[in-house]
Amino acid sequence: MKTKCAILDDDPLAIKIIQKHLECFEHFEVIHSCNNAIDAFEFVHNNSVHLIFVDINMPMVNGIDFIKSLQNPPLIIITTSDHEYAVEGFELDVVDYLIKPISLNRLMKSLHKVSRLLSLTNKQEDTLHREVEDHIFVKVDKKMIKIFFEDILYIESLKDYVIIKTPAAKYITHYNLSAITRLLPDDLFMRIHRSYTIAINKIKAINKNCVEINNKSLPMGRNYIKEVKCKIMNGATTNA
Repeated sequence: MKTKCAILDDDPLAIKIIQKHLECFEHFEVIHSCNNAIDAFEFVHNNSVHLIFVDINMPMVNGIDFIKSLQNPPLIIITTSDHEYAVEGFELDVVDYLIKPISLNRLMKSLHKVSRLLSLTNKQEDTLHREVEDHIFVKVDKKMIKIFFEDILYIESLKDYVIIKTPAAKYITHYNLSAITRLLPDDLFMRIHRSYTIAINKIKAINKNCVEINNKSLPMGRNYIKEVKCKIMNGATTNA
C-alpha cells in the first residue's frame, strides 16, 4: 500500500522539489498540494492522508497553528527555512523538521522514520482486527505486552516514545502519540493535549483547563478544550 502524502506550502517551487524527490520512492504518493492551511485542513478532514509536509510561514494561518488545529493528525514533517521553531515543532509530535533547501538524502532519512512508524501502526491494526477488540499489544523491552483498553488511564507523549499508564503499572513503548491514538476506539479515548490521550470514562473531575484522572491533573490544550468538554458533557447527559 502506498503512503498518501499532502504538501502544504505557499512556495510553488518548494512543492515541486518535494514532489520531485518523492518520485524516487515508489511507496510514497502525493495526492494533494495546496498553498494555504484552510484548504489543507478541509482536505485532511475529508480524505485519508498518511503524511503531511507542512511549511511554517504561511498566509492567514501559519503551519504551527495548522498542526495544532488537527485533532488526530496524520504523520507530519515540517519543512521551513527557519530554525527558530524546531523545539516547538517537535513538541507537536512531528516526525521530522527539515530546513530548506531539502536534499534528497535528508528527505530519505525522514521517509525511513515515516515507514517505520507506519509499519508499527499497521502491525498493531492487524492484531486488533484478528483479536477481540478489547486490548492492544505493545512492545516493551523486547516483549509484546497485552494491555486491555479498560485498564488504560491515559497515554503521555515522550518524544519518540509514549508512556501508557494503568492503575498497576506504566509501559514505555516506541510510538508517537498520534499513531497510537489512532489505534484506540474513539468512543473510549480522546486526545486532550499535544502530550496526552486519555480514557474518557476514567475522568474524575474537570478543574478549569485540566482533567483529573487517578489523582493526577492533566492539562487540556487550548485547541482541544471545547471538543473535550463537549464530548464529556454529552456523555454525562446521555448516561443521566
